[in-house]
Amino acid sequence: MAVDTMAGGGERVSSWRRLGSMREAGLIAIILALCVIMTFASPHFLTLGNFRAMLMSFSVEGIVVVGMTVLLIVGGIDLAVGSVVCFAMVFAGSLFLLGLDPWSASLLGILASAAIGAIMGFFVTVVGLNHFITSLAAMVIVRGLCLIITKGTPLSLFTMPPEFKAVGQGTFYGVPYVILIFIAVVVVFDFLLRRATAFRKVFYTGSNEKAAQYSGIKTKQVKFWVTVMCSTLSGVAGVIYMSRFGAATPTFGVGMELNIIAAAVIGGASLNGGSGTILGAILGIALLSVVASSLILLDVSVYWQDMIKGCILLAAVSIDHFLHKRKA
Repeated sequence: MAVDTMAGGGERVSSWRRLGSMREAGLIAIILALCVIMTFASPHFLTLGNFRAMLMSFSVEGIVVVGMTVLLIVGGIDLAVGSVVCFAMVFAGSLFLLGLDPWSASLLGILASAAIGAIMGFFVTVVGLNHFITSLAAMVIVRGLCLIITKGTPLSLFTMPPEFKAVGQGTFYGVPYVILIFIAVVVVFDFLLRRATAFRKVFYTGSNEKAAQYSGIKTKQVKFWVTVMCSTLSGVAGVIYMSRFGAATPTFGVGMELNIIAAAVIGGASLNGGSGTILGAILGIALLSVVASSLILLDVSVYWQDMIKGCILLAAVSIDHFLHKRKA
């Protein structure tokens, strides 16, 4: 009996140790600590309006983070996500102004975003370029397309029907549709990453591409479709932003890739591929959202805000480097 009790106690201790070693647990602790500090630092932090604003902010970016996380796991990276988000807005908005209904225009905007991902995937898997260079070129080209389509002028889309605006502005029993869409995307992709055989190939490819090839996995196809998926989710986010703001600005999303990559890496997605979780990435974007809200409430200059975000990204990449080095 004593042995069983000791064994049971040992299992509980081991479970707590595993929980404590989880990166997600550390992120949760940091977020909670920051929230407690800000509660005393600013009377406006612990309010329903502020938390709603933070949730709305990171929910749409969180959709893009999901795609970026899966791409990082496979060993890639996408610097063009901010430009693709803007392109989906601009392309769909332009089609709407030409007379197409907003639903069809949005669908075409998402498909166009997927096509951009397919082009990047082609250059990575067929031509042989790496994700960094390919996505860097795509970032500049797609941003240029946004400026060409709009001629540098924001598109006013306030004539959109109320049922479409509801996607970005409406609520369901008090919960914004944006948050519900975000939760649905997170749940689906988290389940697929954990349980679906096809998505396990993403981890195998990112961990050791040659070994994955020898085991029969078509790694180039895996990389191609993950690249398309990341751009598609960016297109979905762009359409939601269009519905939410009722406008399409050609400069929207500049610098967004910084937040997205930082959130994924902070959450445990390795730049070397092979590791990462959806939950960790979402906690990463939540942490950045709390930090951004805190800096605004403390009246910190926007220039300092960018510097602080950059320092957080550098710290996250450094931690990832040392963890990967230790594991190796």
